[in-house]
Amino acid sequence: MRFGGLEGGSGCVSGRDHNKLVFLAGLEEIWSCFAFQITDLEAWSETHQATVEIWDLLNRLCPMRSFLASESCKEAQLNALNPQSWLQVERGKLSKISSQSPSSMESFIKVPEPQVLPFFKPVDYVEVLAQIHEELESCPPHARSNLYLLQYQVFKGLGEVKLMRRSLRSAWMKSSTPHEKLIFGAWLKYEKQGEELISDLLSSCGKCAKEFGPIDIVSELPTDVNVTSIGVVPMGGNRISKTVSFWIGVEKIECDRQKIAVLSEPFNAMLYGSFTESLCEDIDLSKNNISPSGMRAIREFSLTGSLNDVPPKLLLEILVFANKFCCEKLEDACDRKLASLVSSRQDAVELMEYALEENSPVLAASCLQMFLHELPDCLKDNQVVQLLCSADREHRLIMVGPASFSLYSLCSEVAMNLDPRSDKTAIFLERLLECAETNLQKMVAYHQLGCVRFLRKEYDEAERLFEAAFNAGHVYSVVGLARLSYIKGQKIWSYEKLSSVISSVTPLGWIYQERSLYCEGDKRWEDLEKATELDPTLTHPYMYRAASLMKQQNIHAALAEINRILVFKLALECLELRFCFYLALEDYEAALSDVQAILTLSPDYRMFEGRVAAFQLCTLLREHVENWTMADCWLQLYDRWSSVNDIGSLSVIYQMLESDAAKGVLYFRQSLLLLRLNCPEAAMRSLQLARQHASSEHERLVYEGWILYDTGHCEEGLRKAEDSISLKRSFEAFFLKAYALADSSQDPSCPSTVVSLLEDALKCPQTGFERGRKAVMMLPHYEDLEEPIACEFCLNNLGSVYVDCGNLDLAADCYINALKIQHTRAHQGLARVHFLRNDKTAAYTEMTKLIEKAQNNASAYEKRSEYCERELTKADLEMVTRLDPLRVYPYRYRAAVLMDNHKEKEAIAELSRAIAFKADLHLLHLRAAFHEHNWRCPGSLERLSSSSLGRPKPSGDAGTSRPRQQPRTLTPRNEK
Repeated sequence: MRFGGLEGGSGCVSGRDHNKLVFLAGLEEIWSCFAFQITDLEAWSETHQATVEIWDLLNRLCPMRSFLASESCKEAQLNALNPQSWLQVERGKLSKISSQSPSSMESFIKVPEPQVLPFFKPVDYVEVLAQIHEELESCPPHARSNLYLLQYQVFKGLGEVKLMRRSLRSAWMKSSTPHEKLIFGAWLKYEKQGEELISDLLSSCGKCAKEFGPIDIVSELPTDVNVTSIGVVPMGGNRISKTVSFWIGVEKIECDRQKIAVLSEPFNAMLYGSFTESLCEDIDLSKNNISPSGMRAIREFSLTGSLNDVPPKLLLEILVFANKFCCEKLEDACDRKLASLVSSRQDAVELMEYALEENSPVLAASCLQMFLHELPDCLKDNQVVQLLCSADREHRLIMVGPASFSLYSLCSEVAMNLDPRSDKTAIFLERLLECAETNLQKMVAYHQLGCVRFLRKEYDEAERLFEAAFNAGHVYSVVGLARLSYIKGQKIWSYEKLSSVISSVTPLGWIYQERSLYCEGDKRWEDLEKATELDPTLTHPYMYRAASLMKQQNIHAALAEINRILVFKLALECLELRFCFYLALEDYEAALSDVQAILTLSPDYRMFEGRVAAFQLCTLLREHVENWTMADCWLQLYDRWSSVNDIGSLSVIYQMLESDAAKGVLYFRQSLLLLRLNCPEAAMRSLQLARQHASSEHERLVYEGWILYDTGHCEEGLRKAEDSISLKRSFEAFFLKAYALADSSQDPSCPSTVVSLLEDALKCPQTGFERGRKAVMMLPHYEDLEEPIACEFCLNNLGSVYVDCGNLDLAADCYINALKIQHTRAHQGLARVHFLRNDKTAAYTEMTKLIEKAQNNASAYEKRSEYCERELTKADLEMVTRLDPLRVYPYRYRAAVLMDNHKEKEAIAELSRAIAFKADLHLLHLRAAFHEHNWRCPGSLERLSSSSLGRPKPSGDAGTSRPRQQPRTLTPRNEK
């Protein structure tokens, strides 16, 4: 630690202040590590400003820092970096949030400008998807893959990961050439990185996963050789010998003259034409770059038509010779033989140059496949990048046929993920632009390259590209133009340009968000409010408002504002901002909770603009909160789980995982929470860690079953559950089997079987209900609190099955027992029982209890809306939309009511406001029905665009009547 002057401080240090001393010392150590990574003057000049900001950040976050070190020590430390003094707080005085000036707060509570996203973002994505779908139905087969690629770009701009992958899969399946097949297969393989375990698990169940592995290039690419036989017409009659000897140096290779002649027209002309060689029995080929071994191999090919056992180097020699003498069959044979020998990236690098130079498409495709199937690592190889980027139009045609745009789309996306500012990213995007043919392709390429030029601070070129994209019809590129004008000091132009866009297109949230950057005060606030109204998923408006309120020292309003979005969108940048709030408030426990949630979602996350690793801050904060025993942790987890405090639950589990507790079950609980928070990738990572840390074979099989179940392989998940039960009867195995059976079986007796399985789960000694209930009630048994958490899942799901079977009394018993062990969500099941007993008042009351207990209660309001009269229903659903605007049921309900009241325009507008920021099948189909009801053409757009999204599941909608939520046998895992 660098606090050499602690002993020289005056006065006593309290226990609280001592904790702050240690905490701040740790922060300074982080800064020290950052600062002393600078090794030369050039590096110092580049990172000086960042270092000063980090130092200033630490001082301002905790102004008590001025009290820590002696003046001489402090002066020596600061003067080594900057002659300025940042510390404004009197020595020995603690600065609370109430005493910090707004300017002091502003220095560390920073809200970055929203990024200029390198995505294709049409103003009306529904219209674009409809256009693509219409073209797919009428276009020739060779054009389909490019259309699916554009569909992928639209979904990428919408953030629809599943639909993006489905579009890539469609492009792969509809590929009309082997080049497209290998490109989209490699793309899908790249997208599925980290999912190799799923393939292994499927193999263990005797099912081969549909892999996007290498294709057999040699057999896929047809032979493009003129098969017309070369007619041999002897000019010299009987004077021409039937054999000819080729001399290479001092070696003589005797060949069949006719067999060599039919290899190519040049050979035929030389051996049987009017040339002198036609009368010669000996011909010197020494100056034609062919070795004796190569000529003997050619002689063998002329006789047998094959190149067996010819080494690669000799094949290359023959290939060059064949190309020189136009021996098409020989060239094709060499091409295919070499293609079959490509087995490593180095092979591909060495052979690609020959392939392009000698016009060998099969070899070039084989080398390309090797490169693409090693993404992203191969793009870190400068030789590979050089080969791909330096190819001109002719070479690209040899290497990838007509699929150049697809190839460079893939390469540029991978390069951007690696480093969007790199030279290779810019070059790949330049090639993409060269290959763009249609207007939509040019929009994508112009805008993406403009974004990269912008990041590289190549502003003039970026402006030219954004202008071209904007003029081509990509309205979102105006964001890049506005930023560039602002950088050049033309703030008014930026504001006016965006205002003109707002007046000329359908208003969208991102336009108002962008315009807010170029105005101040009330105007800025109004634009941000409008942005949130139009697109509540944008994070910047919430962050700006929260930071502004915090700078005004309106603490509770600031926290309430940032919590608004965290309720339905667990954005890392929003969690980080709230972490800063808590840190400024010196609420270290809440700050620790947020940073642990961040680390759960992204273990390598770096905070404060990437300058400090989150795990370092976590380590420091942990020193300043009360240490919990494992029993305390289970109690905290149980309390937070019961109150539906999901972020708090994540934090507790993260802390428990650092102890010696059984990690398998903890990672499994973590995966359930992440599913509930709509973080499927992080949830799958947790499930895989649960499998990795399983304490026994039967436990590992259960986690493997859940992995398979969550990836859509229900039958294989069921098999894993049965394998686990055969080893040991456990709650977890029976629970998994019940889920998998409910989803995979069409047998009418399935519900009764599921009931039996859940009852068997409750009978297992490890998680018996009575033991679980006692663990909740008795302090000495806090270490067993994981059991009632598992038990309550089973009771809640068993109640759902009983309801579907019509056994309402048994269902009520299950829910009541679950409530006894504080399973808050059991109120919802009990409400359903009351409703089915025709007691809507009791159902309403039951849901009200859930609303009062749960911190995240949007779903509770939505469910309660079904148990009250229309006015109360509308009030509840308005509350749902305020709490979680991504839930589509309220929009559908309100639209249906408006339609029933013959307010067609208002009904369509209600659906449209949700469709603008959420691509939902049910919303699109309902709006299409409303359009068609009014005999209006736009209804066909919804039909066509929704076809791109897939087919909706039945939702109970009939005409314009109010949509109903359907009963289900088991509660989805993301609602547990």
